[in-house]
Amino acid sequence: MKFTLSWLKDHLDTDASVQAITDALTDLGLEVEGVEDRAAALANFTIAHVQSAEKHPEADRLRVCQVETNDGVQQIICGAPNARAGIHVVLAKPGDYIPGLDITIGVGKIRGIESFGMMASERELELSEEHDGIIELDNAEVGQTFVDWLAKNDPAKVDPVIEIAITPNRQDALGIHGIARDLAAKGLGTLKAHEPAEIKGTFKSPINVTIDADTLDTAPHFTGRLIRGVKNGPSPQWLQDRLRAIGLRPISALVDITNYFTYDQNRPLHVFDADKVAGNLRVHKAAGGETLTALDDKEYTLPAGHMVISDDNGPESIAGIMGGLDTGCTEETVNVFLESAWWDTIAIAYAGRALKINSDARYRFERGVDPEYTLPGLHAATQMVLDLCGGEASEVVEAGKPLDTARSYTMRPDRVNSLVGMNVSREEQARILTALGFSATGTDTLEVWVPSWRRDIQGEADLVEEVARVTSLSQLEPQPLPREPGVPAPVLTPMQLRERSARRTIAALGYNECVTYSFIDKASAELFGGGTDDVMLENPISSEMSHMRPSVLPGLLQAAARNQARGMVDMALFEVGAGFHGGEPGEQHLQASGILVGHTGPRDPHGARRAVDVYDVKADAEAVLAAIGAPAKAQILRGAGDQWHPGRHGMICLGPKKVLGIFGEIHPKILSAMDVKGPAMAFTIFPEEVPMPRSTSATRGAVTMLDLQAVERDFAFVVPTDVAALDLVNAAAGADKALIADVSVFDEFIGGSLGEGNKSIAIAVRMQPRDKTLTEEEIEAVAAKIVEKVSKATGGTLRG
Repeated sequence: MKFTLSWLKDHLDTDASVQAITDALTDLGLEVEGVEDRAAALANFTIAHVQSAEKHPEADRLRVCQVETNDGVQQIICGAPNARAGIHVVLAKPGDYIPGLDITIGVGKIRGIESFGMMASERELELSEEHDGIIELDNAEVGQTFVDWLAKNDPAKVDPVIEIAITPNRQDALGIHGIARDLAAKGLGTLKAHEPAEIKGTFKSPINVTIDADTLDTAPHFTGRLIRGVKNGPSPQWLQDRLRAIGLRPISALVDITNYFTYDQNRPLHVFDADKVAGNLRVHKAAGGETLTALDDKEYTLPAGHMVISDDNGPESIAGIMGGLDTGCTEETVNVFLESAWWDTIAIAYAGRALKINSDARYRFERGVDPEYTLPGLHAATQMVLDLCGGEASEVVEAGKPLDTARSYTMRPDRVNSLVGMNVSREEQARILTALGFSATGTDTLEVWVPSWRRDIQGEADLVEEVARVTSLSQLEPQPLPREPGVPAPVLTPMQLRERSARRTIAALGYNECVTYSFIDKASAELFGGGTDDVMLENPISSEMSHMRPSVLPGLLQAAARNQARGMVDMALFEVGAGFHGGEPGEQHLQASGILVGHTGPRDPHGARRAVDVYDVKADAEAVLAAIGAPAKAQILRGAGDQWHPGRHGMICLGPKKVLGIFGEIHPKILSAMDVKGPAMAFTIFPEEVPMPRSTSATRGAVTMLDLQAVERDFAFVVPTDVAALDLVNAAAGADKALIADVSVFDEFIGGSLGEGNKSIAIAVRMQPRDKTLTEEEIEAVAAKIVEKVSKATGGTLRG
């Protein structure tokens, strides 16, 4: 958004400098992107006087001029038709840069005669497109700088141009009047009133306007009027200067007026050549397929549903975006129909993107213009047309009605302090809001009515923001956060700490972490006990993500299959995440799972490489449980589920119903179904099942040092071959839980003299006394208990 300083002062009575204005704009949230000082480019040019102008002896169109400058009389060759004696001109000396020509002039020789400078035209100095002759100045003195002369006689030519960035929620700042309003509220001047007078029409418009019923939701209000007998010539110089300064090319008075109001009031307008309009105008939605040649000379095919303005011949304007070429105004136009309407922001955005048209009107309508300024904007534009082009205005033609944008919000003055941290008095808050166009009344709280041009204000927080930005967020003073004495309370919950410990431990064991989707296909879910309708997604991403996963393992096995397909055979993967056993909130459980596939290392000549086995994952599972605080004594049981190998897995339990984790070999049928080349070992830890420590203290207990020597005894039992070694170990450990510290299997023998259906299992029992050395009688008593317990639990006998 660009504007000149003098244009801003049409709306703001201020003596503030450009620097003060730009600082205030940035402070208000209207960030200044640049200031163009047009006087700087003209600083070196001075005024000179032409004493004589004689015909060049070698060229009819050239004049040899003797020019009085502040450095004396200089000879300059000039080809301008108005070069003559007695005029004051703008002089460019050798070494001066000419912006319009993009050259630096020097001493030259033209047709054998030297020239010591140049007399410039307006286009050469980028003041206008005028290039028919050199600049002639009145009330000028030799040696005076051209910038000083312009500042006194034509200040618009050196008016600073300010460019600001507009955020999408500040559509009111797309008009210079809105920018002036912000600066006035900031205290940089007084906002000048802008209330257009109603222009009474002297005759009925021969062109009427209607809005189709199905279009009223996106085109609720349309106003217009016919102005006859206009003269559409060039616009006045002041208007051309302003448009050029902001990068617009003056076209004609009627078009320039619409561009002026687009930037001045954020009120896009359109003018139709009334003599080219067939019948009446109708606002409606395109049926689809209609074509229109727009003012940019491009033909557009209108999609169905986009708003258009049509006459009896068909579409004549893409509503709110760009008019049609057939009804555009030219120098021959004498009767015009002036349009001022309000269009829905979303409808304009859709249409503009579909047609790929970027226009000033679209840019403003899709952000939102003031719906209550539709009719006043028509009156203001009518007055300018009458002033600049003459003519006679008809009565207003109106279809629909203005939107009802009236709304209010209750604002508590103390919210400025609680939300922003600024102490602003209630009176100052009311003053700021009133200066911004709001209506603020009340005693303890403020009832604030929002003006029609601020569609971005949707609640109390937005009102607080308005007060804060005008007061200036630069006044915020940093305040330290309140800090309680002592050690701060931990932020992470015990379960979060446990999850972090599990993740770090598994990674330290050499596993690579995976992050897979919580959704898997039904077939994979059923392999792990899931896939029911309770966990089926209503709107899945794809058929391969139709159900919530019952376990983390399917995702890891799928990742392993993908890696094997790409040549990665040996891998260790893990993931910590949720498994879902139901579709209701809370029906999920945390898992820390890992898989080992392939071998323990690369091939080597020493034969150290081997396939991973169940003991690898058992050791890893026990390490993770130890890291998250699981009790050291736990039972190993079977019966985990069909996804595990029936004879090569174990459940780490605290009793038959308290499962802390599972380890073992994945069942071959699972590997086959998931296309994983096995064997594959895995473990799953359930951190939520591990009991929380009774003591919540961060300190550790005292270390218990045992100074009494442990005693070990070996036992060999003959048991039936279907007896699990685990059952024997558990029975032996239960003989004296206080004294027996560890039981381990060190040998198994089948066949020989044991007979058919029997086997021998040898165990080592470690007894750890705590208060006194064990006597032989005490050791024998414990041994007898072990034999009794094992015999009762397994039916085995002590091997002789």
